[in-house]
Amino acid sequence: MLRSRAITEGVQRSPNRAMLRAVGFEDEDFSKPIVGIANGYSTITPCNVGLNQLALCAEKSLKVSGAMPQMFGTITVSDGISMGTEGMKYSLVSREVIADAIETACNAQSMDGVLAIGGCDKNMPGAMIAIARMNIPSIFVYGGTIKPGKLNGEDLTVVSAFEAVGQLASGKINKERLLDVEKNACPGAGSCGGMFTANTMSAVIETLGFSLPYSSTMAAEDHEKKLSTEDSARTLVKAIRLNIRPLDLLTRKSLENAISVIMAVGGSTNAVLHLLAIARTAGIQLSIDDFEIIRQKVPVICDLKPSGKYVTVDLHNAGGIPQVMKLLLEAGLLHGDCINIEGKSIKEILKNVPNEPPKDQDVIRPISNPLYKKGHLAILKGNIAKEGSVAKISGIKKPLLTGPAIVFESEEECLEAILNNKIKEGDVVVVRYEGPVGGPGMREMLAPTSAIVGQGLGDKVALITDGRFSGGTYGLVVGHVAPEAAVGGTIGLIKNGDSITVDADKGLIQLNIDESEIKKRRISWQQPKPRYKTGVLGKYSRLVSSSSRGAITDQIY
Repeated sequence: MLRSRAITEGVQRSPNRAMLRAVGFEDEDFSKPIVGIANGYSTITPCNVGLNQLALCAEKSLKVSGAMPQMFGTITVSDGISMGTEGMKYSLVSREVIADAIETACNAQSMDGVLAIGGCDKNMPGAMIAIARMNIPSIFVYGGTIKPGKLNGEDLTVVSAFEAVGQLASGKINKERLLDVEKNACPGAGSCGGMFTANTMSAVIETLGFSLPYSSTMAAEDHEKKLSTEDSARTLVKAIRLNIRPLDLLTRKSLENAISVIMAVGGSTNAVLHLLAIARTAGIQLSIDDFEIIRQKVPVICDLKPSGKYVTVDLHNAGGIPQVMKLLLEAGLLHGDCINIEGKSIKEILKNVPNEPPKDQDVIRPISNPLYKKGHLAILKGNIAKEGSVAKISGIKKPLLTGPAIVFESEEECLEAILNNKIKEGDVVVVRYEGPVGGPGMREMLAPTSAIVGQGLGDKVALITDGRFSGGTYGLVVGHVAPEAAVGGTIGLIKNGDSITVDADKGLIQLNIDESEIKKRRISWQQPKPRYKTGVLGKYSRLVSSSSRGAITDQIY
């Protein structure tokens, strides 16, 4: 018989038992493990609108499996809705709020395990940070991907709408076409359909072993997602019995596996930030340089949007993340001895997965015929980013550009210039004071980058920022520049017309002026006053670490 942590820590006292009786506990239930259901349900975003149905499925399955489920809510922020507004500053902040909320609820009530259900971008890393902190048996249920929108036979995603804005500004489409794209891009429930941040992080969590095989690429509206949720609940109760804990799964090797999968599927730049945060919370040594080391070895083998042809449901139909992992394992690019929440090794999980991808598809390519011979997330350093920066170079022909700087102090200023056709081929667009401290909150630059792509300048213009990029971004873009402008980073010293080199092949981001001039500018630089002094954004800006360390708030440096 399982003995609840809550009981051993005081629920045996009559007042505590009385409170639990009020929410449905009977005599026989006090010996059962109490399992939290961290429910990210919200009607504010299609990513999370279907989560409550899954939470109810999990609740029923947990009860049948011999546990006492206790459901509580967590917040979400829709990046797609807040993109390009002040509201986007809350997006990365919400990762910390979600982590704090799950930790608080589970530890305050001495829960024996947690089943976290999320959909939008920050639900997943937020849950994983909490799971790493608490180290109680845990499983993650992904709400599922959205199915592609359709317009005249073309697959659409939410990024199609952002790119259409740029196409309209450059005269490539009319307003009627823009409206058609808007109406058809998001057909129902589920997270953004390409290999954007949500689907990247779901793939990461499956690779790390915290969700069941194949679950990370299922569509939100398909029946198999409900069945997988029920199975996840049963699996968690078994993990509690076997005492399989998060830090058994979270290891240096499993994190390396996750990075390899990110490279293979062409995942989001945000995965760098989130994995660094998860690793630091778990006390595992992982640096931004490790991504570059693995990039040099792991090719991109999945042809997925935003820069490729296909969406995540196509990846699922081609064999999903297990098929990708099997190809990497056979090539010696994955550690096969890591375990998942079931207690199975990766070798065991992938035993019956084919050694080659299916012949009747080209979503997943063989290792011998990749889209790109090296990974697509390049770590760039130089006098602009001494701590590093992240470039997503998929979909561009030549990852090298030297040109004059066009400097903007905010995303809004930048987007206005792009839409007014003020950015020309060969320019290096600089958007600063958008970092973790300076923003605060490190906004994503999907609107400017999509507008650039929509105008046909995706591989002809570079954009660098101390902010972030959406998983839907592609082109010659460099984000996470650290140190950021607000703390004295060199990106804050750049002037209009300065020559800048972005060279992903050499891992270089360089301001081409004399060091003596940089020192002179630094002396005269003045740190700006915080944009927010109170509230969650003020608190965040005072606590947050550099993006090169995951932009976390719960460690002191």
